[in-house]
Amino acid sequence: MSSYAQILRGSAVVALAATLGGCGINSIPTAEENVKARWADVQNDYQRRADLIPNLVATVKAAGAQEKSILVEVTQARAAASTVQVSGDDLTDPAKIEQFSRVQGAVGLSLQRLQEAYPELKSQANYTTLMSQLEGTENRITIARRDYNGAVQAYNTKIRTFPDAVGAKIFYGAKPMVPFAATTPGAETAPTVNFGNAS
Repeated sequence: MSSYAQILRGSAVVALAATLGGCGINSIPTAEENVKARWADVQNDYQRRADLIPNLVATVKAAGAQEKSILVEVTQARAAASTVQVSGDDLTDPAKIEQFSRVQGAVGLSLQRLQEAYPELKSQANYTTLMSQLEGTENRITIARRDYNGAVQAYNTKIRTFPDAVGAKIFYGAKPMVPFAATTPGAETAPTVNFGNAS
């Protein structure tokens, strides 16, 4: 084989590698794994919240036995939230994402009711500490959901724009990921906390 043919073959290999690289051969799986990692962060922060709730409920129970229905509601909401799992492979299924969001929203609402039902416990150090930890967890959840949605947006944009769209379709059959959205009715409105004080 002549040196000219070898140079031509080498150039063709380099050109093919550059073309494939420009078609999302590596960037699509990288973006997909990033979305899955951000989803794992969301689940981790929800798990942290679920682990804190039994301690919160135990503290409130020790302080008083009133409002049992709210404690039962919190426990049931936590149990329901623990049964709904969404894996990285389920991120293209809007129904599964909505179901996960709905049960997690129910936990948040029941915790809000718990806060409203026990204003006198705000002065207790254990209750205040646990509520502070819970607030921190809620902040972590918000950040994790935002990061997940950012990763979903980047992935969805990548699989729909040239040249990555070529590799996404041909090599991976990529489908858009589902962003996390509020599914609780009225979630767009800030909750009103009422401790029973006359205004």
